[in-house]
Amino acid sequence: MMIAFLGLGRMGSVIARHLIRHGENITLWNRTAAHAELLAAEGAKVAKTPAEAVSACDVVFTMLLDDPALEQVIYDGKVLESLPKGAIHVSLSTLSVQLSRRLTSDHAARGQHFVAAPVFGRPHIAEQARLWIAVGGAPEPVGRIRALLQVFSRGVTVVSDNPWSAHALKLGGNFLITAMIASLSESFVYAEALSIDPEIFLETVNNALFQSPFCEMYGKIMLHPPATPGATMAVGEKDMRLFREAAHSEQLSTPLADRFFATFHRAFEAGMKDQDWAAGYYRLEKGLDSHKP
Repeated sequence: MMIAFLGLGRMGSVIARHLIRHGENITLWNRTAAHAELLAAEGAKVAKTPAEAVSACDVVFTMLLDDPALEQVIYDGKVLESLPKGAIHVSLSTLSVQLSRRLTSDHAARGQHFVAAPVFGRPHIAEQARLWIAVGGAPEPVGRIRALLQVFSRGVTVVSDNPWSAHALKLGGNFLITAMIASLSESFVYAEALSIDPEIFLETVNNALFQSPFCEMYGKIMLHPPATPGATMAVGEKDMRLFREAAHSEQLSTPLADRFFATFHRAFEAGMKDQDWAAGYYRLEKGLDSHKP
């Protein structure tokens, strides 16, 4: 198949590289052209505009930061008009349920398909081709792109025929990640106050209770912050906002999410918007914001 890939940030670049090395015929576009040129050396073609990239493709993958970034590319970038009839748009990003519904409708009106395929995993997991993907979409287009998804993942869950259901699931998953980060932060602060090494606390309770590689990974990120954030506090705030919006649209209350959302905004006020999602949350709970030593 002819593939277009739009959005080459830290995650998008890694996923696109997996597809290129798998031998797929790919045309790339990125707002910062230099990111695309790096992958061109590995055999991909580079387009000057999003519309040019998708004009002859069978499948277009998008991996863009948030709703506004994707809307700008799909609508202002003329992707919707340029994508051939019968082609499939696969969104790998974490989007709002509202935008997912809109894209489903707008693509269908032009005889195109929309498949939601948000990924679970940080960039280093993507590099290992071990992402987990939640998929929503009609059976026929999902069947056509499933082998491509397996190139960069360790597993795929088909949620339902409705694309928005996969984005709703991803937001619920990211809520649970934040809940885990919040509980680990509070327990680490508690442990330190009682003269317990947080690393010993993490090792003990994880072995005794959870036996979770995920809990272990995030705990280590919190205790040993990476030089480059895998995901920022800004991304965490965005996902919590979208989770609350989706829940509130169904008249659900979100007491925990409301608290987490307020914590993210407290981090913003402390100048921590671009710090690592997990490590920054712990740092804030310790009282070590940017205005303190």
